[in-house]
Amino acid sequence: MSHPLPTTPLPRRQVLIVFTGLILVMALGALDQTVVATALPTVVGDLGGVDELSWVVTAYLLASTATTPLWGKAGDLYGRRAVLRLAVVVFLVGSALSGAAWSMPALIGFRALQGAGAGGLMSLAMAVVGDLVPPRERGRYQGYIQAMFALASVAGPLIGGVLTDQVGWRWAFYVNLPVGIVALAVISAVFRVPEERSPHQVDYLGAVLLVAGVSGLMLLSVWGGVRYPWASWQVGVLAAASVALLALFGWRQTRAAEPILPPRLFRRRVFLVVSAAVFIATCSLFAAVTFLPMYLQVVRGMTATNSGLLLLPLMLGITGATTVSGRIISATGRYKIFPVVGLALTSAALALFATMDATTPWWVTLGIMVLMGVGFGMVTQVLLLAIQNVVDRRDLGTATAATNFFRGLGGAFGVAVFGAVLSAGLSRWLPRELPAQASGTRVGDLLRSPARIAALPGDVRHGIAVAVSQSLHDVFLVAAPIAALGFLIVLLLKEYPLKGPAASGPRREDRSAAGERVPEGAS
Repeated sequence: MSHPLPTTPLPRRQVLIVFTGLILVMALGALDQTVVATALPTVVGDLGGVDELSWVVTAYLLASTATTPLWGKAGDLYGRRAVLRLAVVVFLVGSALSGAAWSMPALIGFRALQGAGAGGLMSLAMAVVGDLVPPRERGRYQGYIQAMFALASVAGPLIGGVLTDQVGWRWAFYVNLPVGIVALAVISAVFRVPEERSPHQVDYLGAVLLVAGVSGLMLLSVWGGVRYPWASWQVGVLAAASVALLALFGWRQTRAAEPILPPRLFRRRVFLVVSAAVFIATCSLFAAVTFLPMYLQVVRGMTATNSGLLLLPLMLGITGATTVSGRIISATGRYKIFPVVGLALTSAALALFATMDATTPWWVTLGIMVLMGVGFGMVTQVLLLAIQNVVDRRDLGTATAATNFFRGLGGAFGVAVFGAVLSAGLSRWLPRELPAQASGTRVGDLLRSPARIAALPGDVRHGIAVAVSQSLHDVFLVAAPIAALGFLIVLLLKEYPLKGPAASGPRREDRSAAGERVPEGAS
């Protein structure tokens, strides 16, 4: 088994250079979704296939979520430097082919390949940060990572719009190539961490079962209530098959020589708490980042570009909270308080979002966004630090990838669940609020093209705005108690002292694999 950990701390200058390369790698994945989303309407106009539009996003999400644990395990087995470079190459090949796509089916297939590479970008890069930086010092670096995410969230739609308008939608994919090449060059040139190797086996059967089971669940979240009714036999068969495949995967992990998700991880209370909390926190966040633009564009009448800029307070709140909490953690070594307070604030912000309508003052809306950002900014990066601090050294990449896996699932299921709530609300409210002459307005047209709404008569626009506002109330009222559940779960988190730079040996609880005593509460 590979243990990609430095025998002595690397010089700070080299750590910063490697970290720059890792930031570029993570920026690839962070920018892609927002850049491409802006180009999608133009893509459909060029390639056709409006009914297949959702699959351009779904194929990427399916592949990235399902392959995340596989990349993490491969990094533990083969060394993270080589596997990270492979993930970047796969992502760039998928990007180049997506830009050259000649039809919607081809684009969907190439997006799946791109997503397969993206599954390794974030988890492997974060695991490398865990290799290079001791837990006590890791908080400040996580602040830089979150700042990159915030910048990507704001810049992505603007970059996608400019590229699509000025040079064509294909450059929404080609733009990844120069960034990825620079990231590869930096990692290849300066990332020199000693690695030990020993014979190992890859659990290919487990990989197939995991990908198939997760893909089934993701399809269930996309198709249920949209393509097929929830009570249909198609949904029932898909749900049963997904559960059976995941059950077989769990059985396989107890017998595989090198399991993808080692059962020993699930015997650690910290891992269970972190996985559940990250899933719920990300699910809650997507209620805001997915549906606030709809509130701003449809209810408040903002343009797409301006609505993206008005999300800046949310992103600044995330960045500021992550940076401040990281520095406090580095100074004190204490971290549990941050996800506890963060999830409480997140739940409160979502409940306040449910009170907004077209008459809500702008300063109130922006203030709630800041509150949401501050809350979420104290959660996921801190929870990742908590799990990296207690797992066995050999499981660092696997545990990091697993955390990102549950984060991806949380986002995917959040979009599916809240999307279903929104659709149900619109089906109820649109007939009540639209004037008789607009009774044929389709929900699909509303969700895809707010610009069309601006060209409608005033009474129709008003009816749509009221219906969307009422439906979004339901979305946020469902999201708030979900975040509150995360608050209750994270109260169970066991806090362990963080290692400082001088602590290069394995933690006391990391020696459990050798048969030594594990501290109470760690498992």
